Amino acid sequence: MTEAAELPPAPEQAREVFGERFADAVRYAELLAEAGVQRGLIGPREVPRLWERHLLNCAVLSEAVPEGVTVCDVGSGAGLPGIPLALVRSDLNITLLEPLLRRTNFLTEVVELLGLDHVTVVRGRAEEVMGKLPPVHVVTARAVAPLDRLATWGIPLLRPYGEMLALKGDTAEEELKAAATALTKLGAVATSVLQVGEGVVDPLSTVVRVEVGESPGGVRFAAKRAKAARTGRARRRRG
Repeated sequence: MTEAAELPPAPEQAREVFGERFADAVRYAELLAEAGVQRGLIGPREVPRLWERHLLNCAVLSEAVPEGVTVCDVGSGAGLPGIPLALVRSDLNITLLEPLLRRTNFLTEVVELLGLDHVTVVRGRAEEVMGKLPPVHVVTARAVAPLDRLATWGIPLLRPYGEMLALKGDTAEEELKAAATALTKLGAVATSVLQVGEGVVDPLSTVVRVEVGESPGGVRFAAKRAKAARTGRARRRRG
């Protein structure tokens, strides 16, 4: 039996959530179950629960994302949550940021195949692209790292008064408490834990929201950001 054969039919909630992009969501699930497994992007055991645990769990993040903003999905991996978010929100301008070549190759193929014109794939680490990519309104992430480390990567990519939305599990509250000092140093001014996906996923998806003030990354990254901006301007002048 192939991995593709183990992919269950899409649940009824998927039709409601993805709407006119439902067929594209099905194709993405098939790609994850086939090429995603073959290339080691997801484990074979995840195939039977792709819809509930992965696609729908990520798609409902859209409930927390404002309209018409720019988004950077840090450590996008196989495209979670960035691609499900893109399928339900054509109003967003989304960057999928991922350092590994085999993953960015897969992401590029998916974006082209599904015609996601509002999505850009960028290969690199968050700390490498700061100052090279335009700051965004929202940073998203899922199961990339503990919250304090994730914030160190994600928050410096934000615009002033932006926010980081991290999909987390049952330990969200504990992680938030443990990361409180680090988040403050990074310029966070407010934090909260949200539950999204009522009527779509069970259990609900847990999202940690970290809002920043006028200095994303805090004092620690102010000099780095300024240096990166100067380097970028010098490079453009030479070009």
